[in-house]
Amino acid sequence: MTADRALAEVLVIGEALIDVVHEGSRQSEHVGGSPTNVAYGLGRLGVRANLLTSLGRDERGEFIRKHVESAGVHLLPESWTDRRTATSTAHIGHSGGATYEFDIHWELPAASGIDLAAAVHVGSIGAFLEPGGSTVQEVLQAASGRSLVSFDPNIRADLLSDREAALTRFRALLRLADVVKMSDEDAHWLYPGAAIDDVVDVLLTEGPQLVAITLGGSGSTIATKRCRVNVPARRVSVVDTIGAGDSFMAALIASLRGVDLSALTADDLINIGRRASVAAAITVSRAGAALPSREELDGFEQN
Repeated sequence: MTADRALAEVLVIGEALIDVVHEGSRQSEHVGGSPTNVAYGLGRLGVRANLLTSLGRDERGEFIRKHVESAGVHLLPESWTDRRTATSTAHIGHSGGATYEFDIHWELPAASGIDLAAAVHVGSIGAFLEPGGSTVQEVLQAASGRSLVSFDPNIRADLLSDREAALTRFRALLRLADVVKMSDEDAHWLYPGAAIDDVVDVLLTEGPQLVAITLGGSGSTIATKRCRVNVPARRVSVVDTIGAGDSFMAALIASLRGVDLSALTADDLINIGRRASVAAAITVSRAGAALPSREELDGFEQN
């Protein structure tokens, strides 16, 4: 085990890709992939993070490496492959929302060779797309009870051609997770027709100790079996929504390190939720997945 691996507080596993963003006649490229954004966000918040992903040995792969390392994230060497770096094409609408098209292949080394950390985060495409999705599940089976496990399904329906298989994987990971965060759109896809509070109730019976559901401009609901709170969104001018949920997730993980989840009070949940909401607000106020630093987050909270 290298020194970098030993020092990591959080191991993040999931896809890294280039977001090719189309907004009107303009095109730009940004580093993307929900777990990669979370790792980058953790680094920006001063949390030591390792990232295990799948990168091509090409110009875009190098661009991603430099990006995550600029935040202090350690890119694990097993992340390099002989395939090209994945891409996601995002089309930004008038409201700032994004739709996506993907070109991605996802696989990982054997789970037995993956070192864990005090916390392990997984989600999005990397949790569902095979063959790597099965490895992610094996890693969480090893991490459950040893690490703080967080999971954000971040559903990409266009890539989930087999809904029943996706639901089976979701339930398997749910049972292994301590913390689950999802958007209201994820909740509606996973539990069609169910009210958000009912979704929270179901999630808390499946294994997680803490559940957070983001509600866009309506804020978020955060709950444990002891208490439940609604946290308003921080109002800002929205440039685009890319990376908002990942910024929320990174701030949530950063706040929960070393915490006894079962002892959290309603006030604790409000404070944790407010900080995560501020992180998301900063991100949506600027283009791309530009997640905030700890200094930016601290300063914004004081305003």
